[in-house]
Amino acid sequence: MRNVVLVASSAIGALTFGPLAQAKDLRDIELRRLFEPTSAEVEAEQQGRIYIYEGLKEEDIARALREQFRRVDSMMFIRVQPAPAPHHMDQGGEPAPVYYQNDGC
Repeated sequence: MRNVVLVASSAIGALTFGPLAQAKDLRDIELRRLFEPTSAEVEAEQQGRIYIYEGLKEEDIARALREQFRRVDSMMFIRVQPAPAPHHMDQGGEPAPVYYQNDGC
């Protein structure tokens, strides 16, 4: 039942605030789940559930591997945002658009 509510609230957020708000909200949810899992989420992981995290930043994943190493078997990361090089700008001098690694998933 909770999954249905989560999907519905994400859809409402997308209709109300657009794709950027939805992406930020989803990232917030994933970061909360990654660093502050509920007891039910930890129990589900201990029973074999794997959670796929999509589009997180490379530094968030590095932090998770340091701080949540005991749970790493229950994590999968796809479309990782690598840390940009400090000089990485487009031709107009603006920061380059967000790049996601293509991991084949």
